[in-house]
Amino acid sequence: MTSSEAVPYSKSGGLADVSSSLSISLGRLGHDVRIILPDYGLTDDSGFSPVDTEISVSIGGKEQNISILEQKVNDITVYLISHPYFTDRAGIYGDTSFAPYHDNLLRFTLMSKTAAVLCKQIGWIPDILHCHDWTTGFLPYLIRQDKTFKETKSVFTIHNLAYQGEFPRLDLLLADIPSDESMLSDSTVDARVNMMKCALLHADTITTVSPTYAKEIQSKQQGCGLDKILKDRNRDLYGILNGIDLEEWNPSVDRYLPVQFDSDSMEKKKLVKKELQKRFDLPENDEIPVISMVSRIAEQKGFYELCQGTPSVLEQILSEMKVQVLIVGTGDEKIEEKLMTLNRLHENLSVNLVFSNEAAHLVEGGSDFFLMPSRYEPCGLNQMYSMRYGTVVIARRTGGIADSVTDAEEAGGTGFLYDEISGSGIYAAVKRAVDVYYNDRKTYEEMRVRGMEKDFSWKNSAQEYVKVYHETTKG
Repeated sequence: MTSSEAVPYSKSGGLADVSSSLSISLGRLGHDVRIILPDYGLTDDSGFSPVDTEISVSIGGKEQNISILEQKVNDITVYLISHPYFTDRAGIYGDTSFAPYHDNLLRFTLMSKTAAVLCKQIGWIPDILHCHDWTTGFLPYLIRQDKTFKETKSVFTIHNLAYQGEFPRLDLLLADIPSDESMLSDSTVDARVNMMKCALLHADTITTVSPTYAKEIQSKQQGCGLDKILKDRNRDLYGILNGIDLEEWNPSVDRYLPVQFDSDSMEKKKLVKKELQKRFDLPENDEIPVISMVSRIAEQKGFYELCQGTPSVLEQILSEMKVQVLIVGTGDEKIEEKLMTLNRLHENLSVNLVFSNEAAHLVEGGSDFFLMPSRYEPCGLNQMYSMRYGTVVIARRTGGIADSVTDAEEAGGTGFLYDEISGSGIYAAVKRAVDVYYNDRKTYEEMRVRGMEKDFSWKNSAQEYVKVYHETTKG
């Protein structure tokens, strides 16, 4: 596994959860799995030991000396790449999410080159090199140029097609790799380097994080300019729904909850809801449903549709429905300002511009509904966390949401889904959910229990990846 992040060593999003959880699950199935990722300034590497090997790769016209650290944990081996490109930086991709490092192409080319060299240095040539997202985009190309890896196949996973790793064309000169037209966005003089495109053209197999997203990205609407390549490679493209960590996200043992509960003790969830309302300054009232969002505050997540207009859909929900709305997250400053203005005007709204794992657990445990009005959602994990905690999902039917949530009007319903990217779509879905809450409590409680009993374990997803690996090595 080559990834730019993995929990607990580094994390900016779901990629970190996937690269770790999938690797651990594969290890438990008896496979020899190793992860290589950077040793960032924020990484706790205190439990690692140095690997007795000297590695150097050419970047920027000179040899870069790299140290490798090693730790064996949970049936897998983790390697950290120690180099000033990573250790001397405050962040993963930038000091903030709005200010990426100017040399990210060089940083992550160094990561990919190091992954290949390390395999050769320790005499461990894998059957599969599994590359995650744009930061590993050059690796499938690089191993095709190296006879050492003639038996090795590459699998490339798209976590979010919108982030492609585009850089100025001249950066390729400093990367010290043979230039190839497949690395460029197009054939014009203004072409930029596109690391994602390079991987899509050279990987033996492409996967993404849900079956529906695999179909969506072959359309112009969601193909982000790469839909033709993905259509052409349709036979090599698989969608596998991510799993979740059932040990971390388990309401019966969750240390972040004031009271633990399961599907046989749902009355205890009321105590968690009471603590949630108290913690986030909402009136303590068990009868009023709490609709929550824990999200990056961005257009992709549906905040434009939620907040646009006068009155906005959020204002209409707050004014016309007997509900409380809780929002936790950070992101776009303009949307944050709009939310904070509404927060001052509505007693039944609590906006909290923080990122907190503890708060996320409390929100999932204490809420009645979880709102996900995403424009697109490659997989999404919060809908799975929500169901696991008996919190009914209200969401747009897209990507992994469509693959994991069943609408209330269908057999085995676990949520309230809508299709249109619009404020009216959000409003109608929320109203439908609130009506069931107040007028058909039996159906609502049955939906809660059904959600809690669904199996979103990584074991299932890992077995699907094993099938893909076998198909890839046969090809």
